[in-house]
Amino acid sequence: MDLDSTSGCEGEAGQFVAAYLRSLGGLEVELWEVEPQRFNVFAHRGRPEVVLSTHLDTVPPFIASSEDDRAIYGRGACDAKGICAAQIFAAQRLLAKGVENFGLLYVVGEEKNSAGANFANARPQGSRFLVNGEPTDSRMIRAGKGVLRVNLNARGRAAHSAYPDLGDSAIDKLLDALARVRALPLPSHPDLGPATLNIGVISGGRAPNVIADRAQAEIMFRLVEDAGALRNQVCAAVGAAVETEFVLELPPLHCHTLDGFPTGIVAFGTDIPKLTAWGTPLLFGPGSIHAAHTTHEFIPKSELAAAVGAYAAIVTRLLAGCD
Repeated sequence: MDLDSTSGCEGEAGQFVAAYLRSLGGLEVELWEVEPQRFNVFAHRGRPEVVLSTHLDTVPPFIASSEDDRAIYGRGACDAKGICAAQIFAAQRLLAKGVENFGLLYVVGEEKNSAGANFANARPQGSRFLVNGEPTDSRMIRAGKGVLRVNLNARGRAAHSAYPDLGDSAIDKLLDALARVRALPLPSHPDLGPATLNIGVISGGRAPNVIADRAQAEIMFRLVEDAGALRNQVCAAVGAAVETEFVLELPPLHCHTLDGFPTGIVAFGTDIPKLTAWGTPLLFGPGSIHAAHTTHEFIPKSELAAAVGAYAAIVTRLLAGCD
């Protein structure tokens, strides 16, 4: 956790995880260079029929770790470095028991554009099940919302603000487009609930006394159905005066579950839709999504320790073909 691995800066973390996995013995460990100094880590024992997976990157800003008797705090505590650690210790238990035919996959870029998952999906290793780790309060997730990320880029003409008729405000164009997007009717699903919109980032302009010649917004929809109709609605609402760029699309997900675990439904997105070549998906992890991406991110130590046994049990049951 004390290695900064915010999206785009995962190189040192990938090297660290690979070295630790090699130190366990019994695993074949590979570094896959997704981009310069950005590595997926893949390790396996025998033929990897079941693969434990999560992501190495975090959202900014980097927050170093701290701890007390109850919890570990800092960036990645629950999303998802704590999960990575629990899976690695589960693998250590499996190795000690002589279990064969499982693997681990750790990818970059989940928090931004799923670059690592896209890279891995072009290199499947024959697994039948992918056990993806995200903070789910130690529940097996039945379904989750998808994601549609959109960038809106407006261009204008700079001028002195005392003479607005000589300029063309990019900010005005962007605000008008955002108002129309916010007014779009969004669908609802009986299990997933309503689709939602978040305007996460707005930037632009140069000074209060200058007509803005550029402006950008980064927005995200949480999907409950295929994004095709919504993409068309967004393009129509934004219009020709603002450029629409679709950055990332993840469809809603539906996952396999195992008896004996509490289940639930989540609203956040994962890399699962980008890892279709890695087998039937399961989604499970310690920690709360409500703590993720916050300045007080944490994971309870008791839940983290329990997840080690849970991941080992999940792998064992799936390999046994009982579920």
